[in-house]
Amino acid sequence: MFLGTHHPRLDEKGRLILPAKFRDQLAGGLVITRGQDRCLYVFAMSDFERLAEQMNNTPVTNRGVRNFQRVLLSAASDEIPDKQGRVTVPAVLREYAGLSKDCTVIGTGNRLELWDTTAWTQFLEATEDDFASQGEEVIPGGFF
Repeated sequence: MFLGTHHPRLDEKGRLILPAKFRDQLAGGLVITRGQDRCLYVFAMSDFERLAEQMNNTPVTNRGVRNFQRVLLSAASDEIPDKQGRVTVPAVLREYAGLSKDCTVIGTGNRLELWDTTAWTQFLEATEDDFASQGEEVIPGGFF
């Protein structure tokens, strides 16, 4: 499970050093792709393969399904971290997420999200009130 918040930096070649605690889970390969809210999603290859299989079982006659698949898959990049735990974030994905040198990587359970640090801070500020007032709507039955 991916948890926590980390603050790596992009180097001049568009490479990011993965947080050390996630390297073993991602050593066999990963997929970086567009996420929602202008962040990037990072999946372990095995998790992405399961997601792709689920998408293959959805009706392509549904416009929403087609559009979601197009956006998610069209810029997806499979990567294998180097010996230092670095992965290259393709230019099209850096542009989509507005990534600059300062990045924030958050664990969200089955995936990582990669944010520009300023965008992440703005997102947190904008959603704090909603987070504080939600519970039952998001997790039926509450936390426990």
